[in-house]
Amino acid sequence: MEIEESKPLGAPELGPVTFDMLKQALRLGWADMKRAPGYALIFSGVYVAIGWFMVWVTWITGQSYWLIFAAVGFPLFGPFAAVGLYEVSHRLEQGLPLEPKAVFGVIAHQRRRQLPSICAVVVIMFLFWFFLAHMIFALFLGFSTMTNISSSYDVYLTQEGLMMLGVGSAVGAGFALLLYMITVVSLPLLLDREVDFVTAMISSFQTVLGSPAPMLVWAAFIALSTFVALIPGFLGLFLVLPLLGHATWHLYRQICKAGGTC
Repeated sequence: MEIEESKPLGAPELGPVTFDMLKQALRLGWADMKRAPGYALIFSGVYVAIGWFMVWVTWITGQSYWLIFAAVGFPLFGPFAAVGLYEVSHRLEQGLPLEPKAVFGVIAHQRRRQLPSICAVVVIMFLFWFFLAHMIFALFLGFSTMTNISSSYDVYLTQEGLMMLGVGSAVGAGFALLLYMITVVSLPLLLDREVDFVTAMISSFQTVLGSPAPMLVWAAFIALSTFVALIPGFLGLFLVLPLLGHATWHLYRQICKAGGTC
């Protein structure tokens, strides 16, 4: 049995983020994908399979709420998949063997650490967003004549419908930004060090605030590339998800080194 690697205690001093760091993170992430394509295929394949399954269930039942369950379920699984990619990059960085037992063992070990807590925070935020989305819908369209939105989108082209879409998109973007700010650094930080999830989220939030321009560009790149990856039947996720996962680890490591404590 492999002995669990001891990890440094406490949050490190995180340095400023530069645009060169983003480019370097993508280069290193791409290199990790080429060195460990099997793990990239496994972790992204699970996401694609879940997406296909939920679309299939929605199709045969005609109930779009299954996609809501998928949206809630993905944040539960997502951090664990990300940890798998982070661990692969970590092992490649340290020159350690990429044994399946070791990689998947690290993922399994996270259930006894701080990762489930941050997953719970993410899911609570998603549920609160769904609640607000229903409130916004009722506020603008509660007294409108409803149509079957599966066959007609006319209700969204009215003045009230357009206002609802505008307000809902703005509120949703705010939630997405907050979620990004508390997780972009905290997830790799939780794998790298022994630190509580609240401290990890605060460190992540402060990193984004300290370097808003490059970190917002990174957020936009993640959002755009993920959206494009979804268009061809989720198949683009086979490339985008592992690339972003490996690159995020390397971005964290560069930020950590810039702070002088890694």
